Amino acid sequence: MEKNKRFETDVIHMGYDSGENSGSLVPPLFQSSTFTFANAAQGERRFAGEEEGYIYSRLGNPTVKVLEERMAALEGAEKALAFGSGMAAVSSVLFSIVKAGDHILCSQGVYGCTFGLLQLMKDKFNVDHDFSLMESRESVLQAIRPNTVCIYIETPINPTMRLVDLQMVAEAAKEKGIPVVVDNTFCSPYLQKPLEKGCDVVIHSATKYVCGHGDVIAGLAAGSEEFMSKVAMTTLKDMGGVISPFDAWLLLRGLKTLHVRMDRHCENAEKLAAYLKAHHAVQSVYFPGNPGHPDYSIAKKQMRRPGGLISFTIKGTKENAQAFMDKLKLIKIAVSLGDAETLIQHPATMTHAVVPREDREKMGIDDSLLRLSVGLEAWEDIWGDLEQALSAASEKC
Repeated sequence: MEKNKRFETDVIHMGYDSGENSGSLVPPLFQSSTFTFANAAQGERRFAGEEEGYIYSRLGNPTVKVLEERMAALEGAEKALAFGSGMAAVSSVLFSIVKAGDHILCSQGVYGCTFGLLQLMKDKFNVDHDFSLMESRESVLQAIRPNTVCIYIETPINPTMRLVDLQMVAEAAKEKGIPVVVDNTFCSPYLQKPLEKGCDVVIHSATKYVCGHGDVIAGLAAGSEEFMSKVAMTTLKDMGGVISPFDAWLLLRGLKTLHVRMDRHCENAEKLAAYLKAHHAVQSVYFPGNPGHPDYSIAKKQMRRPGGLISFTIKGTKENAQAFMDKLKLIKIAVSLGDAETLIQHPATMTHAVVPREDREKMGIDDSLLRLSVGLEAWEDIWGDLEQALSAASEKC
């Protein structure tokens, strides 16, 4: 099927032809670890790369292929790959780029496990890294070392919700011939398309918005045919962070409603951010859709809508923040995002607990910061739960 002009159609149809699968409307689940050959010669040809076809599900699977082709179309990439987790995607992509002695330039703040991976690469393999605000082309160029081989960006950054101008960074990186890798988890391809801004690789924790139902751990990456084929035949194949066919099938199911869900997430978040900002117990609200956000102009430039994540601080100490969380009734305390349920977590002691305090503070993560993943419930009910918990917490401030 040729790519359509509209995202809403591609997210349902791309990468699958029912006529090739006995007319099945839904892509079949090929729950098989291995595939048979017609004869020994065919097996030899496939292993030699002389004939296309399936060999073993770690190397390729028909259900997984539909997911990969659909994600490539949605991100505007030549090729996409699916992984067993978001961190499998991150590690496979980075290990495909770096070697001992290299340097990675990162946005000022990354997911806690990405921080842990970067530290592991530094300690075990002598791959160094630095963090940069990336506020201007000049600051990016100044931060690039002679041995910098990759620029790694989260935008919005987890959990501070600061943004990076993707086109600006991509243009600076191209001057030096350095690839730009973007974690696009917070946006999904519906809200933001880094490859269209000149970046080279886009990564998702598909566990989040791509799935949308809280029942899959998976990752995705997309980029050029040349680079993604290199990843497929090296770090994905040999390190083995592959996705199961069943999880790929579940992601295909989730993808069909991505655009509908994202619009609702965004609508709810926009309303809740305004109410949080006006509440006397809230110290600060970090949401790209607020005109007062320091990166509001970047959000307008590169995001369709400001997303479904809100970070905020309440007045008082860590104990006040945790007491507030414990008063919530509808909202669940959990360290994920993008689900139908509204979730809240405390980054300093949860997702970013692995990050040393000094580094957390440089990233803008203090003990009173909370991250809210706005769900699909009626926004009035979400706000009602937030309001009653804030009122209880403010009595202790």
